[in-house]
Amino acid sequence: MGEFRIDISYEGNNNEIVIIQPHGYIDATTYTDVEKAMLNQIAQQYYKIIINLAECEYVNSSGWGVFIREIKEIRKNNGDIVLVNMLPDVYMVYDTMEFSKILKSFSSLQEGISNFRNEEE
Repeated sequence: MGEFRIDISYEGNNNEIVIIQPHGYIDATTYTDVEKAMLNQIAQQYYKIIINLAECEYVNSSGWGVFIREIKEIRKNNGDIVLVNMLPDVYMVYDTMEFSKILKSFSSLQEGISNFRNEEE
């Protein structure tokens, strides 16, 4: 396993959609990095958040907690968190734990971006 890192990029007409892409495992030693990245974006008033899990082979319970912990605050500000590009093992946990009742998921980044653009129309 390589070094854990997080890439952040922006999409949308006004760069209002933030894309957070972790690379590596989200576990007990790295979930705080993901949490800091999310909280930093929320502090800058980015409430349309896409978590791109294309390079993330594993998410433990702490990682899933990060994704749902701030959802109430985000939705209060007319935003949401969506997950995209989940690898099969990560998706299996998402599905088994019924996180789909809380978080939307899409099979591609473009679908996640379109989800937010459609909300604006």
